[in-house]
Amino acid sequence: MSSRTRLLLWTDTPAPYLAAIEEAGLGGAVETETLSRTAQPSPAQLEATEALLAWGVPPGLLPRMTRLRWAQALTAGVEGWLALPDLPPGLVLTCARGTHRESMPENILGALFHLTKPYCAIVEDQKRSHWARRIATPLNGKTLAILGLGAVGRDVARLAGALGMRVIGTRRDPAPLPGLAEVFDPARTDEVLRQADFVLLLLPATPATESFIDATRLAAMKTSAYLLNFGRGALIRDADLIEAVTDKRIAGAVLDVFRQEPLPATHPFWTTPGILVLPHIGGPHPNRDAIVARLFAENLGRFVNGSELREVVDRAAGY
Repeated sequence: MSSRTRLLLWTDTPAPYLAAIEEAGLGGAVETETLSRTAQPSPAQLEATEALLAWGVPPGLLPRMTRLRWAQALTAGVEGWLALPDLPPGLVLTCARGTHRESMPENILGALFHLTKPYCAIVEDQKRSHWARRIATPLNGKTLAILGLGAVGRDVARLAGALGMRVIGTRRDPAPLPGLAEVFDPARTDEVLRQADFVLLLLPATPATESFIDATRLAAMKTSAYLLNFGRGALIRDADLIEAVTDKRIAGAVLDVFRQEPLPATHPFWTTPGILVLPHIGGPHPNRDAIVARLFAENLGRFVNGSELREVVDRAAGY
């Protein structure tokens, strides 16, 4: 009987993960099988698998994987995993937290530039051969509030600080962070909102953050402030945001994530002046699988050696 760890890669793009396993020198330590996302594990795979890489799993499957000790989610958000009614209590679940750092900070800066620089209007002017004097609004001196100062939030803070922005934010541990003018406990969110010219949502989806931005919190924002959501769609109460933007109680919003994706064609976000709908471009990267594969291969090495894994999900916190 093989002493190698039995690994199942349940993804349509196994090649980068297989390459990362070999590059890490782990090929001899694992016995790897691959499975497309639309296929279901065989009885033999259910019985033998000890480590699993997957986007998610349906209810009823994990309890049948009696030897499974570790599951690596291919996403940073794990609300789907945690919603499983039969998620085994002893299963170690890790996520892809931090793997968006090579793409999302730049896309967030792009959204800030879109809101303050008139390039889109200039493109329309050019179509009409029309010379119009337009003035860009500086980001220098503006206050950016980041709700959720994880790895991506800290990278955004560093880049925004280089542009001369004052950056504040919230975090469960409100200890000072480099590049942040001030870090607040989440209980002081309204105080943060009142200071901000731009509010960036990077919070995870948990019961505590469901509809976190509602009419009350929108009322705490400046009428000149913009809301940017690159976290999770469930962070916002949609109807309250539409009303706030329509009534000009805030200046507008850039939304990259939604409660339902693709966003239904009938959703009023599409037609509300002042709301920009992005098709979830924040995190994707042309080489995303290779980036996640590096994290996975490191974790696989730790798993084989019995060491502590990276990016373990805190089930109580929800991420």
